[in-house]
Amino acid sequence: MPTFSPVVDLSPELQIARLDLVQLFGRDAPLHVDLGCGDGSFICEMAQQLSNSNFLGIERLTKRVETVRRKAEKIENVRVLHADSLFAVRDLLPESSVGTFYLLFPDPWPKRRHHFRRVFTRGFLEAIAVALEQEGIVRVATDQLDYFRQIERLSCAHLQFQAVPASPDESVLPLTKFERKFRDQGVPIYRLTLRKTSPVR
Repeated sequence: MPTFSPVVDLSPELQIARLDLVQLFGRDAPLHVDLGCGDGSFICEMAQQLSNSNFLGIERLTKRVETVRRKAEKIENVRVLHADSLFAVRDLLPESSVGTFYLLFPDPWPKRRHHFRRVFTRGFLEAIAVALEQEGIVRVATDQLDYFRQIERLSCAHLQFQAVPASPDESVLPLTKFERKFRDQGVPIYRLTLRKTSPVR
């Protein structure tokens, strides 16, 4: 049995304070954050591949959090936070604390009248920029071309982000549950890798 709990309990005190990452993981190590970690298959496999890094999954749906908890019970470098992604990034993650963010197949809200619900907005990107360390990376993937174009436009307009070519290690990233389904269906996958750089003066 593990001596830790993979699920982060959002107590009233925690909701108004930044996460103490060293206390949370029991060590100081590079941090990867999976935004909307789903069933946890991606984050758990990544954590086992990169045992010298810490992995934090953020998920707002209770049943998915429980699924991740079961998968992460014996993986000491995984924690899952039951929270909304924007709230967690903006209000809970310390400044310059994250080395890599993953936003993999976020809810596309395909109907035009629902586009305002999409997580990737200018405010979301601003929060990511604050939480991300200098030269940190954001990896985005979606099957929705119009959402991808929106993400590209917002990213290109932000002075602290630069689109960079996919690195060789990106081709061997674990597949999420959604990506497996889309690949089986022959659905195109659109990807964008962003690096945080110094603002243009």
